[in-house]
Amino acid sequence: MRISFKTELKLNNIQKTQLAKHAGVARHAWNWGLALFRKILNYNQENPEQRLKLPSAIDLHKLLVEWVKTENPWYYEVSKTSPQYALRHLSAALTDFFKKKSINGRRVGFPKFKCKGKHDTFTLEGTIKINHRSLQLPRLGILKTYERLPQGLSPKTVVISRTADRWFVAFNYEVEPTPQIRIASVCGVDLGIKTLATLSTGETFDNPQPYRRSQARLARLQKAASRKVKGSNNRHKANMKVAKQHARTANIRKDALNKLTTHLAKNHDQIVIEDLNVSGMMANHCLAKSIADLGLYEFRRQLTYKCELYGSKLTLVSRFYPSSKTCSCCGHIQDMPLKERVFDCQKCSASIDRDLNAAINLKNQCITLA
Repeated sequence: MRISFKTELKLNNIQKTQLAKHAGVARHAWNWGLALFRKILNYNQENPEQRLKLPSAIDLHKLLVEWVKTENPWYYEVSKTSPQYALRHLSAALTDFFKKKSINGRRVGFPKFKCKGKHDTFTLEGTIKINHRSLQLPRLGILKTYERLPQGLSPKTVVISRTADRWFVAFNYEVEPTPQIRIASVCGVDLGIKTLATLSTGETFDNPQPYRRSQARLARLQKAASRKVKGSNNRHKANMKVAKQHARTANIRKDALNKLTTHLAKNHDQIVIEDLNVSGMMANHCLAKSIADLGLYEFRRQLTYKCELYGSKLTLVSRFYPSSKTCSCCGHIQDMPLKERVFDCQKCSASIDRDLNAAINLKNQCITLA
């Protein structure tokens, strides 16, 4: 199977400038291609009898070389693959939009123009060499990293991105699944707001709530940034502090989810979770912020590939199964308001924690279906 490796780059000011140039050229190519697409779509809408064919990624690159590069010589200061892949990604995004593709229950929208400093990223292709703590890239030379890199690899492409003031490199490579020694066979996992996850074994994982705990500092930094003069260096520094705080919040969430999913995939033969409707849950405006802070889609994404990597099996239970309303002892179903944290069965008088009861029901449901 193929997995992705991402790590931070250790750069000097000259290298940071070179990376920023590559990201700027990729952004310019994306915006130029998107503007051209909009003009063609508007023309076809106004002239239905003389419709123009939408250009492919190859057509866009030919027009870019003919029209744009001749007027912008700074295109030749960076690798040619940076604008090429930007146009490929634009063409793929437009294809997904016209095919009405959905991701995580939401339909893909029409591509948007990119602005400087937000989601700066570009792709490089060519001769790439991976060393112990550095890698050699086309046009950029040797870039150092803070950690050791996987050895014996020769990726064809790498993706370089910026988060706040830090640059990262990512590439894919093939690995063989490595089965682990298990401590349990089947494990039900119930995700919640009070606790991040409750296992059917009784083990719980605390919810770090990274966004809620950083709200006060984030509001203070955003208020300070809004009072700076637009375009000034002080405003840029203040916005960088805001970006760093957002990155720190996201890193805390990723760390908690990575530790949880790795523990589940390595130590259990089969993991059972609910097929949650995240988009529908986000419609509840009283809980939307807490649900978004959990990262439910990221949890399922990580657990999916880690189960394949470590030889575990992931089972999804229907979202309509009443795991929280069913007694895990006798099977009696009763209403359970969200404010009640203990399940007191009205039939067999059993008393058990709400989340633990749901996790056990998920485990039992999987055994029943098997």
